[in-house]
Amino acid sequence: MTESSNGKRRSLSPGEPSAGEFPHTLPGVRTEVVYFEDSDQMVQSLGSHDEALRFIEDEFPSVNFHVRGNELSIAGPPADVPRIMRLLEEVRGLVARGTVITPDVLRQLVALLKSQSTQAPVDILTHDILSSRGRTIRPKTLNQKSYVDSIDDNTVIFGIGPAGTGKTYLAMAKAVQALQQKEVSRIILTRPAVEAGERLGFLPGTLSDKIDPYLRPLYDALHDMIDPESIPRLMAAGTIEVAPLAYMRGRTLNDAFIILDEAQNTTPEQMKMFLTRLGFGSKMVVTGDITQVDLPTGTRSGLRIVQEILTGIDDVSFSVLDSTDVVRHRLVGNIVKAYSDWDDLQARRISRVRESGGAPV
Repeated sequence: MTESSNGKRRSLSPGEPSAGEFPHTLPGVRTEVVYFEDSDQMVQSLGSHDEALRFIEDEFPSVNFHVRGNELSIAGPPADVPRIMRLLEEVRGLVARGTVITPDVLRQLVALLKSQSTQAPVDILTHDILSSRGRTIRPKTLNQKSYVDSIDDNTVIFGIGPAGTGKTYLAMAKAVQALQQKEVSRIILTRPAVEAGERLGFLPGTLSDKIDPYLRPLYDALHDMIDPESIPRLMAAGTIEVAPLAYMRGRTLNDAFIILDEAQNTTPEQMKMFLTRLGFGSKMVVTGDITQVDLPTGTRSGLRIVQEILTGIDDVSFSVLDSTDVVRHRLVGNIVKAYSDWDDLQARRISRVRESGGAPV
């Protein structure tokens, strides 16, 4: 694209020369030129050492790039070049909103563009939930944004997905946001201490000391979002409560943001008990991974069956995240997908064996 007199871009005609363009245009090759306002915008968009540009080159190996001054010329297959132009348009939108462009941000951006969402990727990646301790917490994928929107729009929300998809972390951020905005007067965080069982008595210390290791991930997330020095004061005042699921029995939880984590390790009876604790002015978020159930063999998971029971009930929402929503090390997403594919393969093998009249190995 070139700049016209009114400042808008237009597509180059085949063979039309442009400052900074390649010396010639081959048949079947589309050429565009991106103009940056100044060198600062260019560095912020492409990376101080061209890290972002190298990522784009790796994603589109059949496309050639040429930088000259504040111009980036792009030449390649007609199907690829418009996608790169869209990507760079979103990159400049992120830069304008203060987002630092890294390969991870670009990876999220490419995934969002492939999802063909009606929401602009820049709006998803700049949807701030909470700013704390020098960092901003925001959704990084389309499913995460939908999950956050569901928390805003419903009273009971289920976030189901594998490890690293942000289901608990984002729920915690929304809880802290609700507390800060005085939408609720307290936060209640709970998990089933499934692994404790008979071994709980062998752990050293008081009951609180024994249970603490099972609640530690919730404390860790809290420390990311709230000044660590204020957490003991808030807990002493009852503004924040972190407790095992068993402590919820017999209570009515009013004016609270309640999060049940690791819900795949609840029995159907425990899930019913928890959900019926809901009081006036409260919101519940239930998170878990139905592929990592630690219950004794033969015990049903309350999270597995609750969707069948509650689907269709007004003000109850189910958000499902998958390996594409993993925001830990990129290898974690690949590991999660590999395990999921393996599980699917085993299920198909067992099904074929049973259909043939044999016994599964």
